Formats: sequence, structure tokens, C-alpha cells
Amino acid sequence: MLASILRVLCRLVFRVRVLGLENIPAEDRLLIIANHESLLDGMLIGLFLPKRATFVVHSDVLNNPFFRGILSLTPHVAVNPSSPLAMKKVIQRLNAGENVVIFPEGRITSTGALMKVYDGPGFVAAKTGVKVLPVRVEGAAQSYFGRLSAAHPRKLFPRVTLTVLPATEIKTDSDGQPPLTSKQRRRIAGVAMRNIMQNLVFQTQKSSTLFETLLDAIARSGSNTRIIEDLNLVEETYRDLLKKSLALGRLASKISQPGDAIGVLMPNVTNTAALIMGMMAFRRVPAMLNYTSGTSGMQNACIAAKINTVITSRKFLETAKLQDVVAQLQDINIVYLEDLRPQFSLWDKVWLLGYALHFPRAVMLPAKTEDTAVILFTSGSEGKPKGVVHSHKSILANIHQIMAMLDFNPSDKFMMALPIFHAFGFTGTLLPLLNGIRIMLFPSPLQYKVIPEVIYDKNCTVFFSTNTFLANYARFAHPYDFYKLRIVVAGAEKLNDEVRKTYHEKFGIRILEGYGTTECAPVLSANTPMANKNGTVGQFFPGISHRLEPIPGIEQGGQLLVKGDNIMQGYYLYDQPGKLIPPPDGWYDTGDVVEVDAEGFIHIKGRVKRFAKIAGEMVSLELVEKIANTAAPEHQHAATTQSNANRGENIVLYTTDAALKREDLQLVAKNLGAPEIAIARKIVLVEAIPLLGTGKTDYVTLKQMAAEQS
Repeated sequence: MLASILRVLCRLVFRVRVLGLENIPAEDRLLIIANHESLLDGMLIGLFLPKRATFVVHSDVLNNPFFRGILSLTPHVAVNPSSPLAMKKVIQRLNAGENVVIFPEGRITSTGALMKVYDGPGFVAAKTGVKVLPVRVEGAAQSYFGRLSAAHPRKLFPRVTLTVLPATEIKTDSDGQPPLTSKQRRRIAGVAMRNIMQNLVFQTQKSSTLFETLLDAIARSGSNTRIIEDLNLVEETYRDLLKKSLALGRLASKISQPGDAIGVLMPNVTNTAALIMGMMAFRRVPAMLNYTSGTSGMQNACIAAKINTVITSRKFLETAKLQDVVAQLQDINIVYLEDLRPQFSLWDKVWLLGYALHFPRAVMLPAKTEDTAVILFTSGSEGKPKGVVHSHKSILANIHQIMAMLDFNPSDKFMMALPIFHAFGFTGTLLPLLNGIRIMLFPSPLQYKVIPEVIYDKNCTVFFSTNTFLANYARFAHPYDFYKLRIVVAGAEKLNDEVRKTYHEKFGIRILEGYGTTECAPVLSANTPMANKNGTVGQFFPGISHRLEPIPGIEQGGQLLVKGDNIMQGYYLYDQPGKLIPPPDGWYDTGDVVEVDAEGFIHIKGRVKRFAKIAGEMVSLELVEKIANTAAPEHQHAATTQSNANRGENIVLYTTDAALKREDLQLVAKNLGAPEIAIARKIVLVEAIPLLGTGKTDYVTLKQMAAEQS
């Protein structure tokens, strides 16, 4: 009777919904696991799951008379996670045929994300062979029974959802390999449990359009929450952002039709983020043009995606000295925001302030999650840029994957200096906006002296960047400039050991190296505070399948193909304008050669196109550059190839170090155990390594330089 009363009360007060009950197996002996959001979690699972179970609780909980009284109404077992024998009691209960509920985190979340996942529950599942039933508790953390910081939005009676996922198993078999020790089995089981928990968080995320997700974030955080800031140094609220988005979206609608792809040639400012969201609200597709690629790069991108109209700003073009570059674009209608503003009539203002701002879901054009949301472009580092078409679903899936792995929360503040036309910058800008996290937009990553000062002044805690940019910031930053940074993620290119060491010794920061591609929206993997291994790019994010295709001449690893919700819809190619070419069967070929170790960490060997064939042997140009970086870490180096009639190809190393000799490379190669053929045949001194606007090395230019010198 008491359980029935509590169940009715919870349904009334917290509007509890239970999803996925059909996933509960009929057989007994289940290890039920759940994320831990609040003091309500155990009661909610006990009331709304049909399986009677024994609850595992921390021994300290029994010291509280209130909880001791509540627990007296249900079977429970008290354990101390610090005790080596803590899980023995749980194993005994499972072996006796009982179902057991356990929270693998061991404590209530204080960040809203997953906390540390203990190895014990995974070891119990592997030891007993029981099925693991994952349950996601969602919403309870926002109640006053949670333990979130003051930065998180709180509600007196939030809506709570319990989602039951299909049961799974944890196995630690060695698969014909040498038998594992007990310690190894425990560790492997712990990693498996952490993966289950991360998948639990990812798979239960709501899928909608990006603009709808923004509206959900506003409803959750409050329209007066300060959310975005740029160099104007005005921290604008969600209401301000929504107002600008609706206004700019309506203006874009005056020059286009639903479904049209419109080029966006804008810097990292609040108005750009608002324009993108506004275009999505009215089903226009922003095509993010790379303004550092010159006239030919932008012209080729417009041809590939069949872009007829480009929105930009006279002020931006003047500041960036791009007037002549844009003036040379052919058959493109250039529309300036300054000219659009007068078209926002009195009736438009009445519509915005009297209706749209209050009922944004009513004015937005309906769209599906599978509809095209944005067109990004490859960097063109190896040829003409390709249009990469992403849906709302793929961008949101990647944001959910990142949030399942890293504990970003409303107490953070992002610093985003990567250009928004860059896939890393695009997703990195939307992620905080859609999750109630503040962001500082900076127009150029090349301001090496200014950016560290801005990070210091604005108390930024999260920074996404590239190896090249991080190296330059470190040269000019004061040791205290980055004192607030708690998460620094490096992507887009390989992280140099010297940069990693500098940030550790000068700033006390551990850089988390990640890996991704524009086609994957963009992140595929990353090291995290919970799972980090130097020299790797971390483990695959939840929801991503992968396979390795063997490559002749390469013994370890293979060519990486990936599949998942975050994969692009397809390409727009220069020679087939506007024709969507999807990845075969949903599998995207990254073109990268990787090796995945026993713990699931990914080792990048190099790009297939960045292997040289010397006298019949395959040599990674990444290894050539690693040798040079080790020999002269204070300088920049890049390797390419040129044709050779006798050897097939020669390796050419471009460097900014005038003192670097082939003998230096030979000595380093010997110490690294690298083969003799990985030493560059030619060393060419340059003032600077050519870079793309994204910070990547411009290998097309280097290849042309090498061909001219052959």
C-alpha cells in the first residue's frame, strides 16, 4: 500500500515516465545499473521497475536515521567502496538468485555528467555472468534532492524519466590469448562498465532539430541566462540570441526559399551564431565558406554545393581585407547584412516582438532530424574542397557523444577561437549554446598574444584548438593566463610531444588529444580525464562502429572506416555540383591508417595519402615529421614527396630550422628505432610552413613546391 501511494505521488509531483520496460528480461539474476542523479534515484527505480531487487548502498548512508528508515522497507546491502571485499556481498546476493541494483558511480553527480565509474560493479557482472540492465535516470538532478552546483538550473518538481535499455553482458575472456590476471580482468570489466554507462547517456538523448534543441536549452536554463559574448564584450542572454536569430532568419527568408543553400561568409561573432540558428529555424541551409581559402577556394566550394547567394558583412570584409577576394567571385549574389537591415520593416518588428519571440515554435518551419542542417567544406589540404552535408541528426549526435564523454556543464565557459567554418569550430560553438554553457567567441585564432589574455580575463575553462595554435599561444602566454582552464582539447592535427610537455610544465595543463574529420561532425574519439593515454587520440565515442581494412605493405593497423549517427549525409563534389554522394552503406572511409590497442585506444599511423613508397616500402610521412620534431622541437617541419625515377619517390622535409642536418635526423631515427628510409632525402629551409586558415599544414602547396624543385 505504501509503495502504491508513493508511486501515485511521484507520478503527480515529478510526472514520472518509464520507457523501455519491454527490455527487461524475464529471467532472474539481473544486475541493474543506473546513473546517480539524486537522493530520489533508488526510490524511483524500486517503485517503477517491476523487478524486486536488493539495493547496494554506501555504508555511510545508514548513519542517517531518515534513510535508515526508508531502507528498512526494502532489501539492501551496505558496502564501503574503499574496501577490497566490498563487492563480495554483492556477488553472494546475485549467486543466491537475487536481482541487485547498484550505482557504478558510487556517488551523486555534482556536474550533471557521469562521475568516476568504479571497476567493482563491472567485475561483479563478469564474475557472476549475470546480465546487466542499464537504466537512465533523467531530470532528478535538477530537483533539490540533487547535488548540482549553483550554476545549474534547478526546479522544485522537475519532470523525471526512467529509460530502460536492452540488457547486455560483460565478459573478460582472453580469446585464446595468454590467461589474464585477476587485476587485468577487473580492469577490463571496469572499462566495459564505463562504456555501458557512456552508451547509456548517449543513447537516451532526445533527437530533434538544432533550433528546437536551442529552444529546449532556453526553457531549461531560462531566457535571462547570459550565454554568449564576442569582442564587443557584451555578454548576451538567451533571449537576446533568440531575438537576433529570429530577426536574421526572417531577413534570410526574404532572399531565399526553404531548402536553399546560402553561403555564410562571417567571422566568429554573436551575429554569426544567431544567423546560423535563424536560417535553420526557417529551413535555410547555411553553407560555411572558408574565407581564408582565397577566391578560387570559395568559388570551387560554391560550385560544388550550387550556392548562388552568399551573406556577408561589409564591415567584416573591410576589417579582414577581403573586398577584392569577394569581388572576384563569379555568378554569386553577394548580400550584405548592412543592406538587409533596412528591409526589416515595422510589420517585421511587430511580428518579432509581439509574436515570434513569445511563440518561437509556432513560427519556425517544421523540419525533420534527417533534413540537411548545414554544409561544411573540407580544408582542401589535398585537393579541391568538397561540400560535406550534415543533417540535424548528425550534428546533434556528435554533440551528445561529446557530452557523454566529457563533463562540460553550466559552470564552464568555452573559449572558441577556431573559425566557425571549421567543423571543430562549428560543433564547438553549438555545443555550449545547446547545453546552457557560456561561450566567448574570438574572431581569429592567429592573435597569439591576445587570446591567452582573453582566456585569463574572461575566466574561460574550456579551450578547443590545434597543435599549431597551442604551440604559438604557449610562446606568448604568461604562466598564470591559463589558471582557470580545466579542459584543453587538441584536434585537427597531431599533437606534438613538445607542446604537450610545455603545457604540462608551464601551465600545469594536461592536453587531451582528440581525432575526427569534417565528415564525422567532426569528433570520433578523444582522450578524457577518465581515460587518457599519451600518444593516442583516445577511445571511440559511444554509438560509433569501426572496422580496419588491411593495406599492403603495412603490417600493424589498417585503413579506418567508421559508421554511426554522426556520419555525414554525403558529399557535394566540384565535378558533380549539387549531387549528393552518400558514403557506401553508411560507412565513411577516413583515409587514415590506425591501430586500435587492447584497451580500445587509437594510434594514428598517418593518412593513406601521406605514405611514401620508397624502393617498394611504405613509409609514413607522419613518422618523418616526428623525427624532425624530436630533433628540433622549437621549429616547424612538414614532409611531402616528389617523384624519383629510381626510388619511386623522394621524401622532402621543409623546415624553419636553418641548423637542421640529415645527420641530426639519422641520430634521432636510430634512437626512435625508425628505419633509415624514414629519413628525409632532402631538407629545404623555409621562413614559415604554409598553413590553411584552419591551422592545418597546406600540403597541396608543399607538394607543388617539391615538384618545382625536383
